[in-house]
Amino acid sequence: MGLFNFAVRELLKRRYSGIEQFMLHPHDVQDRVFHSLIQQASKTEWGKRYDYRTIRSYDEYTKRVPVSTYEQLYPFIEKILLGNQNVLWPSRITWFSKSSGTTNDRSKYIPVSPEALKICHYNGGKDLLSLYFQNVPKSQIFKGKNIGIGGTYKRNHMHADSYMGDVSAVILANLPFWAQFARTPSLKVALMSDWEEKIEKHARLTLGEDVASISGVPTWTIILMERILEITGKQNMLEVWPDFEVFFHGAVAFTPYRELFKTFFPSDQVHYVETYNASEGFFGIQDQLGTGDMLLMLDYGIFYEFIPIDELEKENPLILPLSGVELGKSYAMVISTNSGLWRYSIGDTVRFVSVAPYRIRITGRTKHFINVFGEELVIENAETALSKACEKTEALVTNFTAGPIFFGADKQKGGHEWIIEFSKQPNDMDRFTHLLDEELRAINSDYDAKRYKDMALLMPKVHIVPQDTFYQWMKRRGKLGGQNKVPRLSNSREFLDDLLKDL
Repeated sequence: MGLFNFAVRELLKRRYSGIEQFMLHPHDVQDRVFHSLIQQASKTEWGKRYDYRTIRSYDEYTKRVPVSTYEQLYPFIEKILLGNQNVLWPSRITWFSKSSGTTNDRSKYIPVSPEALKICHYNGGKDLLSLYFQNVPKSQIFKGKNIGIGGTYKRNHMHADSYMGDVSAVILANLPFWAQFARTPSLKVALMSDWEEKIEKHARLTLGEDVASISGVPTWTIILMERILEITGKQNMLEVWPDFEVFFHGAVAFTPYRELFKTFFPSDQVHYVETYNASEGFFGIQDQLGTGDMLLMLDYGIFYEFIPIDELEKENPLILPLSGVELGKSYAMVISTNSGLWRYSIGDTVRFVSVAPYRIRITGRTKHFINVFGEELVIENAETALSKACEKTEALVTNFTAGPIFFGADKQKGGHEWIIEFSKQPNDMDRFTHLLDEELRAINSDYDAKRYKDMALLMPKVHIVPQDTFYQWMKRRGKLGGQNKVPRLSNSREFLDDLLKDL
């Protein structure tokens, strides 16, 4: 184990020197990525369609190649799903990352090339550890095991020589040997398709291990730890895993869960590190402890563009390269990747908190907000306000969703309706609701304006639901799995009404 530890740490030192380079020269690195992508794809079906061979500059690229949604790109992806190659990317594509998203029920199948696995996802894993060791040089995580709760994968029903599954499953199924050496339980268990059986086996097989780190989604990790505590009768997870050191988390914002995790790990020596790893690529890593800011990773074969939020609804929106973004502003992210996603709008919005180096925070989804009354409430607003209200009322939240109350025919005014599942309920529910409203007003001037004297929006309406409500709701909808997330905000009442009908 000592030789393994030494070899991996040497590898991570070399990776950190690469990180330093793109932090110092971000635009040069992105320029090299851009030209490399264009050159490699010049003989693909897509590359010939837009004559990549003659593209010499970013300006030519923007004039020639349109921004695409998944639906617009799907005819090309479908060809690959059916077994055709050299369509969007020259390498042979045999893996697809399946994502059902959170705005509709249609599955999305994102091609995952060998280059994306190696240059993007696996370098992302290495850099995550490299940055962590820079912050915690005396870390002992390699003396213990890592739990990674993976998704599932199966053969492509459209062509048997390829596979599709959650991005976590695609990564686990292709892990290099050194990454498998330090994990628990076995990949066979980690990739089980039945999520309830998977959690049960994870709990029973890992409670006796020396677990030092977990990589995963907060919601599934909470369910796992609650089950382990139920089995063992222990008060917290440090009684089960005394050497536990760090939770590497992603997929959903951690802010609403932070206080709950402190009850599982009541120690200031346990760290929390955020990642931005999606089906389409590995985009960001928290490089400084104690913040939610993530370093935008620029040398993973992904070329970035950004659309200012106020341009999204325009027919010809302003689209900027990385060099054009401004501090403090939110943008919808557009990517071109080494899996053949060209000027692809992924649906996420980010805000730049630093431009030297480039650091971001995820602010939400382009389709995940409430703006029925002009309040422009985004996920970042909701999570921040919820976290502060919980802090002031000694509450711990497990899950939530929110949507609009529409103006009624009986002159009923509008508002927002929240459904919240707590592991520890507020000490004063009425005060909690008022605090939630006050915090939203403090951080969102549009919401505040609509709330003025109850003219357009009334006080939020909050429902408390029993523990396990969201889990059972996701199960009923067939949405259990690593890539399926509880929709936080919606401009319709679809999710609210579906949840409320069973209460």
